Amino acid sequence: MQICRRSLVKSLLLTVFLASPLCAQETLVEHDAIKPVPRDSRWMKRHESMNERVKQGNVDLVFIGDSITQGWEGNGKNVWEKYYGDRNAVNLGIGGDRTQHVIWRLDNGNLEGISPKVAVIMIGTNNSGSNTPEQIAEGVTAIVRQLQQKTPDTEILLLGTFPRGADPSDKRRQVNEKSNEIVAKLAADDNVHYLDIGDNFLSDDGKLSKEIMPDLLHLSEQGYTIWAESIEPTLKKLMAK
Repeated sequence: MQICRRSLVKSLLLTVFLASPLCAQETLVEHDAIKPVPRDSRWMKRHESMNERVKQGNVDLVFIGDSITQGWEGNGKNVWEKYYGDRNAVNLGIGGDRTQHVIWRLDNGNLEGISPKVAVIMIGTNNSGSNTPEQIAEGVTAIVRQLQQKTPDTEILLLGTFPRGADPSDKRRQVNEKSNEIVAKLAADDNVHYLDIGDNFLSDDGKLSKEIMPDLLHLSEQGYTIWAESIEPTLKKLMAK
């Protein structure tokens, strides 16, 4: 039974990858960043609450990610209300998520019955401690392919994984930067729009301020303002399509 399940996962992931004209340039190598898995009961409770929200319909915009995305409900609450309060937006972020958890969620209800105008994706930083840039990029690519397959009319705004750590010497920041270089190539697809706004969080010498990211990872209200302002011109164009 276990072997059958593994074969099914491989088959499903291969189908997702083949759904794109870029497939000839992409390789599918088995590793945990592309193996769909759920998490604990607390995680499942939030997952199910998001499924209930999308079942209500009327969804034009989704944000897909980890705790940085979930934080729109915390430090970013006021900024969210200002920019997305009247845009039928849904937050599909769960703290601690890695690419494999998002892959599982998207196959288990987070997109069921909806076709948003735009999906904003920002994921991968939680993989940076245990996966290579290439593996993270494959995980992000699998997520993009899921969206293309499940909601083909959705415009995808793929964001480079945000910088982390105090300065450019941070090892996990370097992993994120390398994976960003790879996933940027996904913009070759008509409905994928890649945007790296990481420099907007940094000083001229590449350092992160604790006023923007208090723990050098998660955003303050000022950080969420930078995020919203940085993507707004592109988002406005995509929402109008």
